[in-house]
Amino acid sequence: MPEFVLYNYFRSSASHRVRIVLNLKNINYEYRAVHLINNGGEQNAESYGELNPSQQVPTLIHKGRALGQSMAIVNYLDAVVPEPPLFPKDFYQRAHVIQVCEVINSGIQPLQNLSVLQELERRYKISQEEKNLWSALWIRKGYRALENILTKTAGNYCFGHEVTAADVFLVPQVTTGYRFGVEIEEFTTLSRIVKNCNQLEAFQNAAPDVQPDTPEDLRRVVP
Repeated sequence: MPEFVLYNYFRSSASHRVRIVLNLKNINYEYRAVHLINNGGEQNAESYGELNPSQQVPTLIHKGRALGQSMAIVNYLDAVVPEPPLFPKDFYQRAHVIQVCEVINSGIQPLQNLSVLQELERRYKISQEEKNLWSALWIRKGYRALENILTKTAGNYCFGHEVTAADVFLVPQVTTGYRFGVEIEEFTTLSRIVKNCNQLEAFQNAAPDVQPDTPEDLRRVVP
């Protein structure tokens, strides 16, 4: 088995975060796709549940040991491959970066999560349009909070001129936001940060539209 294996799904924003980190740190890894819809959701298979009891993506395998939850994985990768660092050494600044990550990780992402939307549809019979409106409500609320925070801290990226974990969480969220009809352009600081991040190869190569399991009709044409 390779030293690093990532079980993930091309469209999962949490998986997207981990792919960015692996790229930033130049970590070679084996990509193993877990389709969240096919066959009732491959994450629900018993064999996958043995790796990740939450039956979610991503799951990182390092030297045969499994780890779930993107925040835990990002922290772990930053510890085992320290360069480039994704968290400041200063305790307050580190906490500030984590705060931004958690606005996304706790305040937005769970409310737009596929399993949540599927349950809303199953339980309340809501339409796709209603699901989009639900998700957009929480995404915009989170973006407003992020804009207020990052206007005070941003340089080229969320915190000054070096990429941090905050950027790693922001870009996948914005990518997902577009799927629900939420434009980023009205949030000028967020828009500028995302544009700068997407000029970096590590972010480009982690994007959902260029992954091994990306369907052909969603795949970006790479020159």
